[in-house]
Amino acid sequence: MEFLTGKVSTIPDRLVFEFGIFAVVLMVCSCSQSSEKSYKEEKKDQAPAHKIAKKPPSSFEDTVIVDRKSAVFFNPDSLQLEKIRLVNEKMVYETMTHDCYYMMQNARNVIRKHWPGIRVVEVVKASHLLFIKKDKSKICIDLNAKPNICGLFLFDPKKDPEPVDMPNIDTFLGFYFGQ
Repeated sequence: MEFLTGKVSTIPDRLVFEFGIFAVVLMVCSCSQSSEKSYKEEKKDQAPAHKIAKKPPSSFEDTVIVDRKSAVFFNPDSLQLEKIRLVNEKMVYETMTHDCYYMMQNARNVIRKHWPGIRVVEVVKASHLLFIKKDKSKICIDLNAKPNICGLFLFDPKKDPEPVDMPNIDTFLGFYFGQ
């Protein structure tokens, strides 16, 4: 009991104390190594993260001109969609197309219901969007340079076009077209 008070007087007591310290340190080290090892094993057992390949360019070189208040949805054309399918894993492709379909459907419904004065433009067979502002300045967007296979831009001729985070369409519409 003397070793608990910090007064170690005899050699056997000192050995017991040092052995106790050694045992505790050994357990702590082995626990941290085993948890590190299990973490590495868990990571190894998990499926690799899906890597989205670079989006192939559009099959068309057309430009869509937008010169009034609009919500501009863009999608890949059928040939581009097939190229996207070929360069991505099946699950990645299915997830991307599923997400696009439902996010765009929701965004269209919100625009129709809450902002009926906004023109909806669907872009499929074009690689560029040309926005013409009220002051006659122009902003051209290359859709091939956009990493997403689909998306939405809001445009008011008094402002620059703005890409939209479609799950937050309600908020974006209010901020961009605010009354």
